[in-house]
Amino acid sequence: MMSLQKLLVSMLIVSATPVAMASGPAVAYTEAGKFDSSFNEAVYREGVVPFKSQYGNDLVEINPNSPTQFVQVLTDLANQGRSPIVAVGFSYAEAVQKVAPNYPDLQFTVIDTVVDLPNVQSIVFKEHEGSFVVGALAAMKAKNAKLGFIGGVDLPFIRRFGCGFAQGAHYVNKKTEVQLRMIASDFSGFSNAAKGEEIANALIGGGTEVIYAAAGGSGNGVHKAASKNANVYAIGVDSNQNFLHPGTMLTSMVKKVGVAAYGSWEESKRGTWRAGVKSLGLAENGVDWQLDIFNRGLVSLKEEKRINAIRDDIISGKIKVVDYLDSNQCPVPLLEN
Repeated sequence: MMSLQKLLVSMLIVSATPVAMASGPAVAYTEAGKFDSSFNEAVYREGVVPFKSQYGNDLVEINPNSPTQFVQVLTDLANQGRSPIVAVGFSYAEAVQKVAPNYPDLQFTVIDTVVDLPNVQSIVFKEHEGSFVVGALAAMKAKNAKLGFIGGVDLPFIRRFGCGFAQGAHYVNKKTEVQLRMIASDFSGFSNAAKGEEIANALIGGGTEVIYAAAGGSGNGVHKAASKNANVYAIGVDSNQNFLHPGTMLTSMVKKVGVAAYGSWEESKRGTWRAGVKSLGLAENGVDWQLDIFNRGLVSLKEEKRINAIRDDIISGKIKVVDYLDSNQCPVPLLEN
């Protein structure tokens, strides 16, 4: 028979373990803001809005002011029994790693990074494939073969975009020169539009004709700089940013993060949600380039046909796009100061 002391200890252990009954889903945005014209907004417009339209409003959204709040935000949502909780962006990796084990009966989905836990679904994208496509288009448009890539934070994950972009550009024109710049070494680089504009202006002053930014909210400054200069184009990222500066935005390399978030919530409703890693590229309709009314006049039918042929060749395997993350090296030159 269990002694009274052992029984009390057992009860304390059980009571110390968070228990939450699953309820509706939730999303935790990054500190950049829901309407950042980028990652967060794509999740909202392509994930939250259609999900609420289809299944009702029982989906909680939360927008912390700082990464220091990420653990508390996820904990609060878990204590409410929210599931699946979609954490937007790789900056949530550590917070998910800390919080998810405390709530083994709830489902967590993290976008853009991998967290190896039995109740976490990790959704990542083959950014190098989509970046190759927009790099090819950039090289078609650049008369002097000078392109630029601006990353928000100097991380291998961000360099993956730049390397894919440079590979696509060199595929079209081996003489293409791609300048690479990073805004910061910490997450502030994703929310510093002024610095993005400053770096873009410096590149434009050096003759750069097309700039691709993978910089979150800082990309707004890059696009602004390009819009002030005739015959200079910008390329958006994550969500479709073609509408921001018509006549300037050559295209956008979209990562269908909203569609991925929606899919995770819907899988849970259908009972098909599974932990593990999903890697989405061109073949899986996870990344792509955008052509619409806002940039139709910038892309000729001949260019469109060639770009789609390149896209198809990547899907078929005829064109092999090197993933920077495989070796932390790029097979084509990227020029840095």
